[in-house]
Amino acid sequence: MLYKKINIELIVVADEAESVVAELNATLDRMDEEHLLFGGEIETVVFDHPGTQKRSALAHAMAAGEKVAFAVRTARESMAVALHAVI
Repeated sequence: MLYKKINIELIVVADEAESVVAELNATLDRMDEEHLLFGGEIETVVFDHPGTQKRSALAHAMAAGEKVAFAVRTARESMAVALHAVI
């Protein structure tokens, strides 16, 4: 008989890890009633997530303001070039 090992990696906030592990264990218990499961364990490791942080609304607004300023500057320069070409 062939078997497959299933690995799952989840990243959760450290404060919520215990409740997530408890829910996973309860779900595995329910799955064991319908499927033949062998062993397994849930391991938790604390670490700093290197992924990008979500930007705040203020950061989005500041980025939008920078884009608008760049667009206005570009439009002004284009208008200046066009006026010099006409004159």
